[in-house]
Amino acid sequence: MAIQDMRHAHDRRRGRQPSERDEQLSRALGWFSIGLGLAEIAAPDTVARLIGIPDDDGNRTMLRAFGLREVANGVGILAQPRESGWLWARVGGDLMDLAFLGNNARHRDAQPNRIAAAAAAVAGVAALDVLAGQRIGQQFGQGQSGTGRSWTGDIHVRQTVAINRPPEAIYGFWRDFRNLPQFMSHLEHVEVLDERRSHWVAKAPAGRTVVWDAEVTEDRPNELLAWRSLEGADVDNSGEVRFERAPGGRGTIVRVEMRYNPPGGVIGAMVAKLFGEEPQMQVRDDLRRLKQVLETGSVTVAEGSMALSHPAQPWPADEHHQPSH
Repeated sequence: MAIQDMRHAHDRRRGRQPSERDEQLSRALGWFSIGLGLAEIAAPDTVARLIGIPDDDGNRTMLRAFGLREVANGVGILAQPRESGWLWARVGGDLMDLAFLGNNARHRDAQPNRIAAAAAAVAGVAALDVLAGQRIGQQFGQGQSGTGRSWTGDIHVRQTVAINRPPEAIYGFWRDFRNLPQFMSHLEHVEVLDERRSHWVAKAPAGRTVVWDAEVTEDRPNELLAWRSLEGADVDNSGEVRFERAPGGRGTIVRVEMRYNPPGGVIGAMVAKLFGEEPQMQVRDDLRRLKQVLETGSVTVAEGSMALSHPAQPWPADEHHQPSH
């Protein structure tokens, strides 16, 4: 008790009053984590049946491993309820659980309704984990995992594709934003309002539609286009596309970088990933369709089975590209 009193006094001197409510939420998540973990370790076959996944040796092994992770996280949270690191570790575990459910959903012996219910439950708990991690981190100045960085829910996507057309042709096609729905599968339509502003309508998970207005923030013909959404957007986003002449005059390297905050924030991103709408894959497939449209005039190959001579590749995080001049 003396140590706790000293810590509380230290927090008061630093101007961060401890919140009993936030600490109670943290402890509740810790006990929940331990309870779930013990169930997964002791009865993985029962847990598998409850969540609708095949009760096979591989899944039982995975569930036991997840159970050990849950117990470790729970013990860590209870031992340090005023530290956000263990809570953010639970968020990482939630992502793993959603990916695990998503992989099992494609199995012929899976029960989709039960998996969907389990995914919704995981997403709900993940929302509490994120909330607790943010509040504890803000309360005691830790940020995500105690590193001083906050979890914002932003998604950062980088993808690259080589297209056998000159930069001028690709830039001209992209600059007319009305062309974008031809290869961006989630766009319904884009209305050009003036030289710099446009109105976008896109499909979102669960049959929703989102809209936003955007403005061009930088325009270097045949080299670079950059944009950002305007105030009031359903989806805050920004990005840029670079058009670089390939070595030897063999077409153009198109590099796309985007940041956006999906509907539902962090939880929306996790649910989208579970149901096959992971942002990196979306942009990769969009660039593949762009390649086909510009090289052949149409998209002729079924999505997910495109054989390309220059397939889209992730843009390495440490790579810094400058536009060609």
